[in-house]
Amino acid sequence: MKEFIAIIIFAVMLLSLTVCASAVTGETAPASNVLVAFFSRTGENYGVGVIKKGNTHIIADIIAGKMGAYTFEIARVTPYPEAYRECTDEAKNEKNANARPELTAAVDNFSAYDVVFLGYPNWWGDMPMPVYTFLESYDFSGKTVIPFCTHAGSGLSGTESTIAGMLSGATVLDGLAVAGTTAQNDYDAAEKAVTEWLEKLALEK
Repeated sequence: MKEFIAIIIFAVMLLSLTVCASAVTGETAPASNVLVAFFSRTGENYGVGVIKKGNTHIIADIIAGKMGAYTFEIARVTPYPEAYRECTDEAKNEKNANARPELTAAVDNFSAYDVVFLGYPNWWGDMPMPVYTFLESYDFSGKTVIPFCTHAGSGLSGTESTIAGMLSGATVLDGLAVAGTTAQNDYDAAEKAVTEWLEKLALEK
């Protein structure tokens, strides 16, 4: 009986030491150092009708699943109109005004992420203006930034260079462009495109 009690006491002491060690190491950083930040839009979209999950959101989730990454949705405080034409008109006005719309949330502990995938739809040959707000809200020095977009035929439209110009302290890798119709209607093809792209980037999970 005494031996059994001694074993129990030893186990409790060992557990206490383990807890203390965890506290000392300060395990407050994310389990993954990879973040997938994206702007996406539901409602009426070009070529796919009214959708409940945005085209870019679909690609972001595929990337996050393969990289074991966290996701963060870039969202404007004032939502864009549900109707496609109204939304594109408002987006064009924002672009012409070089606006920086207010966002609904911020990334917790942004400094803990070494790799940031940045996703957005191609609007008027550019990133939506909320993405500019996001990029100007954090210090990207020393980080690796990897763009991806969904589009209706225009691809990335030089947005990789725009991002590299804005984030002089970051390394910007080759991006991925996926047609919105593919993201929404052909999941297997979208997943294949993401997989092949990630393999070329040769990132460690």
